[in-house]
Amino acid sequence: MGKIHELGDALSNKIAAGEVVERPASVVKELVENAVDAGSTVIDILVKEAGLEEIRIIDNGSGIEHEDVLTAFKRHATSKIHNEDDLFRVRTLGFRGEALPSIASVSKVTLQTCSEIETEGTEVVLEGGKVVSFERARARKGTDLSVQELFYNTPARLKYMKTLHTELGHITDVVSRLALCNPTISFRLVHNDKKVLQTSGNGDPLQVLASIYGVGIAKNMVQFQASSLDFEVKGYMAKPEITRASRHYMTIIVNGRVIRNHAIQKAILDGFHTFLPVGRFPICLLDIKMDPILVDVNVHPSKLEVRFSKERELMEQITAAIRGQWRKETLIPSAASVMEKREQKSVQTTIDLDIGMEEEKRNAKQGIYSAIHTSVDAGGRSKEEPGKGSIHPVVDETDVQPDFVKEAERTLDTSTEEPTKWRNEKEEELPASNLEVRSPRIPPLYYVGQAHGTYIIAQNDEGLYLIDQHAAQERLKYEFYRVKVQEVANDVQDLLIPLTLEYAPDDFIKIKENQNKLEAVGVFLEEFGMNSFIVRSHPTWFPKGEEKETIEEMIEQLLNMNKISIEKIREEAAILMSCKGSIKANRYLRQEEIETLLHDLRYASDPFTCPHGRPIIVKFTTYELEKMFKRVM
Repeated sequence: MGKIHELGDALSNKIAAGEVVERPASVVKELVENAVDAGSTVIDILVKEAGLEEIRIIDNGSGIEHEDVLTAFKRHATSKIHNEDDLFRVRTLGFRGEALPSIASVSKVTLQTCSEIETEGTEVVLEGGKVVSFERARARKGTDLSVQELFYNTPARLKYMKTLHTELGHITDVVSRLALCNPTISFRLVHNDKKVLQTSGNGDPLQVLASIYGVGIAKNMVQFQASSLDFEVKGYMAKPEITRASRHYMTIIVNGRVIRNHAIQKAILDGFHTFLPVGRFPICLLDIKMDPILVDVNVHPSKLEVRFSKERELMEQITAAIRGQWRKETLIPSAASVMEKREQKSVQTTIDLDIGMEEEKRNAKQGIYSAIHTSVDAGGRSKEEPGKGSIHPVVDETDVQPDFVKEAERTLDTSTEEPTKWRNEKEEELPASNLEVRSPRIPPLYYVGQAHGTYIIAQNDEGLYLIDQHAAQERLKYEFYRVKVQEVANDVQDLLIPLTLEYAPDDFIKIKENQNKLEAVGVFLEEFGMNSFIVRSHPTWFPKGEEKETIEEMIEQLLNMNKISIEKIREEAAILMSCKGSIKANRYLRQEEIETLLHDLRYASDPFTCPHGRPIIVKFTTYELEKMFKRVM
């Protein structure tokens, strides 16, 4: 007797269920997708005990005809695929015909349905995939499907279930993403008779975003879009000041289907380039439309992963759409919103008021003087007329005005003064930047003072601004070096004493393989003995006094890259050099230095964040200031 035999239907269905039905959320996903395909406009998802006791999906879709009900519970039975060509032009969510038999094989299922053309409905009851009853019944148009005692006949699967809160979280996540895919459908999720989520179905994605993430985040979402012959890309993204600690909040939709795709996530992050702090990720909804022939959705049992025919073109379009939208936005965060987020994360602490009181008094006094620190011209007051960007304090003319009041009134008239060339911490003049002529990205800012040698205080008619001086110059240097690393061969300086660099054998081989890529960013290496290189020259614009450290760090970045490209190395090199030599905290600047920095920052391509994604500028609106001092209630 042969050893090879065919599996029975019951066992093969349970094996299929292992691929399709991973947890209660998988059941919700498959059944709600069927309801969407049926043309429903209202879908109710009622669950008990995180779906382990019962999952009930009620929709007002087209329903199932009586003669098709039992067929629907057979493996690979579907109404959406008729021939091989249809498989490459899939426009529906459920097409594999595995969901209903897989779910029924590991649960107790009751289905009531009535199609549009029938006057009487149908009810079928199954246990473990076997039909218990099948009869005509009264039912409203649509489908009401109840899944009870999930995994009752596969107890080993129950051992892998997490806590009820975890399983409910997965269900909520699935419903939320399906609601984002289908803003024209009203979704209602109820757990143990308590409403968890509800959307209106009015077709507005922003209202769905507000239902899921809250009104505050929805108000800070920015819309973007781009189209080509092959792809239509559109969506919403939260401003960079609103971030999360994981990629989980990036929702990707392709032809109405939620998918997971690492390449698309990377394209989104590239679009946010330098706007996100390290380790933070955006809240983003990306909706992609394309000809179904350009995407293969049949590569994963749960249909979560897809394969694209023109992946590179799509990634470039996504990145360009997001970057293009950020160039149109003014991304200065409000100080009130920043403080509000801080307060939400605040932790109660205790302070020992008896220790160091004298020192604290001295620090407080020093902080006051630091906050109003300005340079005083011998000529006294500025000649600029009141109202031109300055906010003048109300002072009785008979009173003697303190020096800091006089200094606060001074503003800079940039139309009559040539900006002074910026000098770095070592008082060495930076090479003239060849920035293109740009429109200003931020409004004119008028210098008031400097706080703690770290933050520049500026103002205009709209309010008060704090600028991180290190982050600001880091951004300007980054934009300078980003251009320079493209022109390496134009300006090279020979070293009087060559530099010698030694590496481990495996690192030496990797560096040698990528020497041409390093030369593209100004690192010229010659093999010098065993496992070592010699450097005889470097570009003149390398940070002075830190040439060797810069070269070593650029090589270190190359060694740490999984996928090496000239573009990535150039980008990392520009970020690295921008940080070197930038003014640090606790350093007081001359007024002309600050005024030049503010002028140059205004015309930077992206003056809102440093290359590492930290904010450069924060704004207190006039209204927020008045509210702090109870001038408005």
